[in-house]
Amino acid sequence: MSEVTNTTKEPFYFILMGIPGFEASHIWISIPFCCLYTISIMGNTIILTVIRTEPSLHQPMYLFLSMLALTDLGLTLTTLPTVMQLLWFNIRKISFEACFAQVFFLHGFSFMESSVLLAMSFDRYVAICRPLHYATILTSEVIGRIGLAITCRCVLAVLPSLFLLKRLPFCRSHLLSHSYCLHQDMIRLACGDIRINSWYGFALVLLIIVMDPLLIVLSYSVILKSILGTATWTERLRALNNCLSHILAVLVLYVPMVGLSMTHRFAKHASPLVHIIMANTYLLAPPVMNPIIYSIRTKQIRQGMFRLLFQRKVH
Repeated sequence: MSEVTNTTKEPFYFILMGIPGFEASHIWISIPFCCLYTISIMGNTIILTVIRTEPSLHQPMYLFLSMLALTDLGLTLTTLPTVMQLLWFNIRKISFEACFAQVFFLHGFSFMESSVLLAMSFDRYVAICRPLHYATILTSEVIGRIGLAITCRCVLAVLPSLFLLKRLPFCRSHLLSHSYCLHQDMIRLACGDIRINSWYGFALVLLIIVMDPLLIVLSYSVILKSILGTATWTERLRALNNCLSHILAVLVLYVPMVGLSMTHRFAKHASPLVHIIMANTYLLAPPVMNPIIYSIRTKQIRQGMFRLLFQRKVH
């Protein structure tokens, strides 16, 4: 096959893959996907609206939650167009530029999800271990700076990998492994030297995907030590209950992530269906489950939702 680069004047396309072996049932498969995307968009939009309209929720914990909801919304809207157009209309072609943009937003929002959860663990640490200084440490200005730092961290982490990817020629099959573009999927189709790309990807994994969970675990080990030093079991249970929603959100992100990594590492020759299910679980579980977790577990969010729905019904 002749070598094709992304700088050629001829249009260059990648081919997206649906659900292998179930191509004839894509319309039916689109129903649960459509439901999951709807839950994610509506759930995260409602949480953002409740936090914005309720002055009592303009506190550090809920401002971080709004960052998480915004990140989940971005992650959902990044994959929705290619997934649904493939399932509904069997449109499988995607231009290099569109694939390039999707890689940027997909990995950017994925890293941002991890970074926001790390910031939320710091919020829980300050709230439980230094409650008297909570309001003075986590001011609106500090939270704004944390949000800006998270954004800069994720953009600066993803951009070099895209520049390294853009220099590569593509002379192999244009068929991707998923219904959206992933950096590791595009690299597999390149025919140039990808060692720099691989090493940079490995460094990113260590910097974000490994370091963030370790720092979260460290934060919770300090929190647990502080909780066990409290006077009564009632205080311990109350403190743990305040952390439960965040712990569930962390598990919803990192358990599918570890499962996907293990599948890529130890089950390379497994059915493509297994890889696609794991990848879709990793990308859809956090945006769908986080609004459910926080609306059920957080009384203030739940009450805000009831007030929002009741006011709309009255008007």
